Amino acid sequence: MANAYCKGILQSLNEVVLAMGSEVAVKLVSIVPTSMLRPHFSHLSHSLAPLLSNHQSQVAIMSATALKFIVSNLGAKKEKEVWEILEKHDTVTQVIGNLRDFSDKAGPIEHLLVMASLLSSVMQLWPHARYPVWNDAKLKEVMEIFCSKPDTTVKVAILHLYSALALCANGAQKLLENGDVLVQTVVQCMGESQPHSVRISAFKFAQYLMATKKLSSEMLDFSCEPIVRSIIRTLTVSSVHHGEFSNQEESLMLEATRLALITRWPGKHHDYFWMFRVEKVLLRLLMYNFNTLQPQQSWSVEDRIAVAREVLDANLLLDLRPFVWEIIGWLSAQREEDYSPHKYENDHCVSLLVTTACLAFVDSLGRERLLCQADRTYKFRSVSAAKATLMMMYSPCKYIASEARLVLLEAFRFDGEEYLKQLLHPLNFVYSGDNSVAPDKFQILISLIGLTCYSGLPHFYRRVVTNGGIKTLLTFIRWWLDNASHTDKVGSTSHLRVTSIERTCCRIDVEDWEGNEIHLLLALWSLAELINCHETEGHALDVFAGQKVYKKEQFLQDILDISVDTTSTGLRWYCSYLLSFFGFYGFPSKLGTRIASFRETDHGDMRLVLRDGQYLSVHQVILLSRCPSLLPPVGPSDEEKLSRSNDFPAREVTDKCKRTEKEVTLSAQVDQQALSTLFDYIYSGYLRAEGVIVKKLRMLAKHCNLQPLLQLLSRRRPKWAALMPAFDLSTTLRHVGHEFSDIILESESAESTGWTCSSCSFSLSHIHAHRVILSSSCDYMRALFQSGMQESCSQSLKVPVSWKALCKLVMWLYSNEVPKPVCGCLWANMDVKDKISELQPYIELCWLAEYWFLNDVHNECSKVITSSLDSPVLAIEVIQLAAKFSQWELVDIAANRIAPVYRNLHSSGALDVLDEALVELIRLAAVRLSQE
Repeated sequence: MANAYCKGILQSLNEVVLAMGSEVAVKLVSIVPTSMLRPHFSHLSHSLAPLLSNHQSQVAIMSATALKFIVSNLGAKKEKEVWEILEKHDTVTQVIGNLRDFSDKAGPIEHLLVMASLLSSVMQLWPHARYPVWNDAKLKEVMEIFCSKPDTTVKVAILHLYSALALCANGAQKLLENGDVLVQTVVQCMGESQPHSVRISAFKFAQYLMATKKLSSEMLDFSCEPIVRSIIRTLTVSSVHHGEFSNQEESLMLEATRLALITRWPGKHHDYFWMFRVEKVLLRLLMYNFNTLQPQQSWSVEDRIAVAREVLDANLLLDLRPFVWEIIGWLSAQREEDYSPHKYENDHCVSLLVTTACLAFVDSLGRERLLCQADRTYKFRSVSAAKATLMMMYSPCKYIASEARLVLLEAFRFDGEEYLKQLLHPLNFVYSGDNSVAPDKFQILISLIGLTCYSGLPHFYRRVVTNGGIKTLLTFIRWWLDNASHTDKVGSTSHLRVTSIERTCCRIDVEDWEGNEIHLLLALWSLAELINCHETEGHALDVFAGQKVYKKEQFLQDILDISVDTTSTGLRWYCSYLLSFFGFYGFPSKLGTRIASFRETDHGDMRLVLRDGQYLSVHQVILLSRCPSLLPPVGPSDEEKLSRSNDFPAREVTDKCKRTEKEVTLSAQVDQQALSTLFDYIYSGYLRAEGVIVKKLRMLAKHCNLQPLLQLLSRRRPKWAALMPAFDLSTTLRHVGHEFSDIILESESAESTGWTCSSCSFSLSHIHAHRVILSSSCDYMRALFQSGMQESCSQSLKVPVSWKALCKLVMWLYSNEVPKPVCGCLWANMDVKDKISELQPYIELCWLAEYWFLNDVHNECSKVITSSLDSPVLAIEVIQLAAKFSQWELVDIAANRIAPVYRNLHSSGALDVLDEALVELIRLAAVRLSQE
């Protein structure tokens, strides 16, 4: 019946019938149960989509209303089919046109609202719909105009449109091009003068716009204080009226606390949160009687625990509690060491808030409640309370850390041993080797957080050891590494994510500092704290004594490998922190390993002369990037030399193949062994040292301003969200590194158009490079430079690839990273010609890597190419180009992608551009596929 209705009435040429039919469509989707109607969604969409641009305004409105209902109620099985229908009818383009036209001519406001609502729903569901929206400058202007209108419904509709658009990182970036105006509008819409519906929509939009560290930083640069003030003010006003909340008021508070999760990133906004007394606001959200029961400075720990117990038992605003714990946890993790709430007369509020969060965590440790709890909301609150306790206990702020430890020591005084056993019990599954008996991932998370807290508490850390905690942790680490490929991983904020955020696109830096390997991070952290506590009391802890799980050498090698391979900044930091207790200090890296290996066989260009006449030969370009304080200041003679080198012909072959070494005499107080060990860190990224040499290294690291190394040498635990010092030499490719350049790289097809160089007069595109770095990563170049032939002394080297390919190659040589092509919606909306232009440098590098023995480059470029084959037409172009460069592995991969549609392509003539041998390869791939 529905199908006949679609084919008949909705496709009628009679305007009256069409108008009536569109109204019936709205009634149909409103009245008929969705489960009965869903099988017919495709037919309805096919008939409704063409009517969106109907000249009868009412027909367009009704069609958009019905289509919006369909889009909002689609099941996963229907998404692809309906999207193909909408694409076929250019639905997004139609709606964009309708919205643009609305600004040029008068029309019913309902037309604007329903079109904006439909477009929002489509963009939320299908990322491909976002590019034509954010790429339309005219529509962007229209949205800005209507968002400033006083009409509430219009504001809400446009804010929803903005929110859906911000799900695309490129779209969010485009919106922030006019950031001042946009942010002012958002802050204004968050204000108390606005209706709740507008404020809720504004807070949601801000969340999507600040969903990554980069975007959040840009947004806060525009308007940090007003955004934080809006959050605090919303929660302050709301928290005064406990027990009188409407659904909209609760939704408003929820969105405000969600936005406050920007505290998970460091920045000046933390200062504003504290300035606006966030601790009082959060307490008000937890307590009915905050104004009558003011926290007192004279309260003991027992008094605070008693009050906190009343607060938790009141069960006020349970949906907000996970966010309250998260906010105080992130703020504590970033608070400076010497912060004292006494200065602001708010220490009693901070203490009570810390106490309440810690007590919520302790409450979650009851085994029966945790293991048998069916309410996922309770489990999520437990995770947030546990995280907050961990961050407060290990806060850089001495006041917050000491308060948290006092509360935990008191709370564990009677049942601490039992709680510890309950924490260890869920981790016992690792002994069985049966992953099917593994507990819930959040339960494992709470157990590891609890262990990490216990491991840093005086008295209790010994109980962790006596209860087999070390064996459990080592076994868990071993289990994790053995099962990493199929372990159900989780980030520490996974339980807080909004469903719509999961539909994001084009985002690169969405991963939190701790990444999705928080379980492994916590296990390493807990182990490090156990060792630290024993060493603090003057006792050495041999974690491998009596253990069969791990041998020391294998364990250390595994941690080194994790540090090199992981993409999680936090995990890398805690690998380094743990390794520092075994005499390893620094941050291992693949590039560092290559540079250090080459240093052993190559003489540098500068000698550091020590007091006894001995010297260390080093490379100035390495020092420039890794430790510039060890470079001598540039004198007049150096400047004249650099000036003369600018006029030196770039292609001239010099007679002096041997480098002359500059000599620098060091202070007699510099210890040779310590300095030599420090250069292990400078060249490789890490060093090994024990005993008295560590103290000398601390002095050198401080003098050289190597703060990350100094932190590890001092055994200071990493600060949450701290940046990881990267082993990246690419800064030396800039003008500052040209002084130490001893080779110029040119591409086979050098470009001269508009090329200027600040360091020489050479007019073609080129790169001022450094032999030591090139030789370290490329055996071919090392052999060439050491061959003694004419090329080894040449000042320039022509690389047989294009300029784009050369730039990517050099970036890998200097940073171990191959720059990636554009991705997401930008890639999806490029034509095939532009896509193949993006991929050609990677195909060239695959070819070059085979001759120059650069296996890592070949693997990285191959991954880029294979992951980009998103259409048969592009695959055909890749086959043609890859065959030209004899990259038959890439040809086979692309042929396999085409195999499913071989017959269609062959009959349409699309394969005619390929020679017969290549077509035969595709045919054989199709045959293999049919046989499988």
